[in-house]
Amino acid sequence: MKKILLSMLFVGVATLANAQKSEVAEAKKTWDLYSIMATKNPYDKSMLSLNNGLKHTDNAIANEKSKIMPDAWSYRALFASAIAYTDSVNLDNALAKQKIAVEAIAQAKSLDTKGDQKENIQSAEITIRNAINSRAIRAYNKKDYANALTLFNEMTALNPTDTAMYINAGVTAKLAQNYPEAIKNFKKVISFNVPETKNFYAETISMTLSNLKDTTASLDLLKEAIAKYPDDADFVGIETDIYIAKGDIAKSQEALKKLIAKDPSKAIYQYLMGDTYYKQALALQTDRSKLDPKKVKEFDAITAKMVGFIDQSIPFYKKAIELDPKLVPALESLKQIYGFKNDSVNFADIKKRLDAIPAN
Repeated sequence: MKKILLSMLFVGVATLANAQKSEVAEAKKTWDLYSIMATKNPYDKSMLSLNNGLKHTDNAIANEKSKIMPDAWSYRALFASAIAYTDSVNLDNALAKQKIAVEAIAQAKSLDTKGDQKENIQSAEITIRNAINSRAIRAYNKKDYANALTLFNEMTALNPTDTAMYINAGVTAKLAQNYPEAIKNFKKVISFNVPETKNFYAETISMTLSNLKDTTASLDLLKEAIAKYPDDADFVGIETDIYIAKGDIAKSQEALKKLIAKDPSKAIYQYLMGDTYYKQALALQTDRSKLDPKKVKEFDAITAKMVGFIDQSIPFYKKAIELDPKLVPALESLKQIYGFKNDSVNFADIKKRLDAIPAN
């Protein structure tokens, strides 16, 4: 009798193991059917199919024999990740299934020594990324920028070479007025040397200067940008303005002298050098306007300094329009200067030149 009982027990265990293995087979069938009908089925039917498939994997991993099968876990990852992506109604359910998918991927990778489940694993990983990205876009469209930023940052952590996600994170952070995060993400984009790198430098410099009020960091970024784009007048101009605002005219002029020596035919460098003097004159004019009209001596002293800076600027502006007769900023500055000096002849000449330039 004992032998008969042992025999019956053995058969029972084997039958149970086979039953659990059949759960994996059913999961595969369900996935294949879902894949064929995914684009045709309505939301409710798709969710029902995915939940049924996940239930088969629940049963499979509950058994000691089948829970060591890599495909039990890879298909579990497929179903769970697909639910995480598909369920746009119940966020808690989507997040719970995403967690299951992540755990299933880890198990599948550890068990799949032959690499047979590589394709399924990669597919589940992509679906998880798509699920997170979809949530991020939904949050962005609702103007929930803080949540969208968190999700885009998740995306960059999952795929640290995806330039688009760093751009998304940077744009979203800026909209959320989280400027340090925006700058961090745009700097990452710059490191990839994308075709739009110059624009990202400009955006990052602008935020660092205007929003963070960090002139030191701005100058560091400008030096990088100018080294990479030496012909970009905007970067050189911003650097000049920063030095002027800091009262460090010598550094601005030193940088411009190097650029002029390197390429003396660049009209924009001559114009910017003229600006280093003319903007000092304009700053003095602002100071002069605040003076008590009775303080004639102080007024005349400031005026004398203004005229000195203006006279120093003129040769550089003239050189600029000699090199580029249609350089409007230089012509506009000379027009203002000749108006200030009551030099009607030169004023009329510059005005005529400006009027001859077609409006864009």
